[in-house]
Amino acid sequence: MSGLIGILQTILVAQSEQSEVVPVDVMWQHITSLDLVESVTFVAFGVVWLFYGWRVFKILVTICFGLLGLFLGLWANESFVGGNGFWLGLICVVFFAVLSIPLMRWGVCLLGAASGGILTAGLWLAIGLPEQYIWAGGLVGLIAGGMISFIVFKIAVILFTSLGGSILLTLGVLAIVCREVMPGNELRNFVDKNQWFLPALLLAPMAVGIYLQHKFIKSDQSWQE
Repeated sequence: MSGLIGILQTILVAQSEQSEVVPVDVMWQHITSLDLVESVTFVAFGVVWLFYGWRVFKILVTICFGLLGLFLGLWANESFVGGNGFWLGLICVVFFAVLSIPLMRWGVCLLGAASGGILTAGLWLAIGLPEQYIWAGGLVGLIAGGMISFIVFKIAVILFTSLGGSILLTLGVLAIVCREVMPGNELRNFVDKNQWFLPALLLAPMAVGIYLQHKFIKSDQSWQE
């Protein structure tokens, strides 16, 4: 818990000190800090989440809202309280995790809407559109993803579990490549020169996850919302 709190505090401070729309430096800093065991763990959990997240989506929603509570607790501590943010973060984790249980359906739909926004924001960058207007691409997906998620619950489940699995898988793979295949700044330089690379790397597994989860859910008559 203390390690995760440290990472989130670093992200909050870094975001307040920089004007980058997409905080690549912060993300890269934590990718390169992962050791081999952590990277493989990210990949393993990412694959499970990507392909079979629909079976345990309620647990995943609770985890996501707990992490949201942790982030908000650390942000509130950083902005208003000061000092050690452990207890405030822990209280927010428990509060949001418990709150997600009676509001499970709403939570899934909100996560589905957010996933739609991230999906279209990634596409915005992948096709080379200006980074400073990425909010426009994200807004389109947020609205469309929200409408679809509130109408068809299964789509919300598929969207957010596919995105979550893709994020974990991508972070793990990048960390392994940075450590074992392309040490140093070679991979980072390639990413900086090719704006489309990171969004494409994230969206490709997500697309596969969406396709396979839709297929699995459609063929499993016992799955219930």
